[in-house]
Amino acid sequence: MNMRCFAAGAAVVAAIVAGAAISADGAAVPYPDGYRAWRHVKSMVIEPGHALHASFGGIHHLYANDKAMKGYESGHFPDGAVIVFDLLEAQTADHAVTEGKRKVVGVMHRDARKYATTGGWGFEGFAGDSKTERAVGNQAATACFSCHAPQKASDYVFSRYRP
Repeated sequence: MNMRCFAAGAAVVAAIVAGAAISADGAAVPYPDGYRAWRHVKSMVIEPGHALHASFGGIHHLYANDKAMKGYESGHFPDGAVIVFDLLEAQTADHAVTEGKRKVVGVMHRDARKYATTGGWGFEGFAGDSKTERAVGNQAATACFSCHAPQKASDYVFSRYRP
């Protein structure tokens, strides 16, 4: 586990927990209205003991708009592609893991010109169920892109779509 990624993730979560709204620059990533109706890419659970649990523990659902699905198919994400990382608390009861409250809606928005310094991707995290409370803002290079940079060969995307 890359310790910079761990530290950056911890900083994002700390900002969310503290309720910080870091002001974004002129290239702010918009909230992805209606994302839960998009194509579901995958789900996973990060449990205690995982290196990222402190920052990203819980249930993750990834969603992709149509342009992002083309990127998953081709390996190159076109401008307008949006990937959403929906992180929810994991609740365990009676041998079942269920969704708890939302922790963050993480967004990757592809626009090669606007976000040239971060691999053509804009990054943002919206706290809880808020569509306006930003947790990344102008910290995208250190809070998000530093972890995604090693994924250059896959257009900076960690996830893979499994049909």
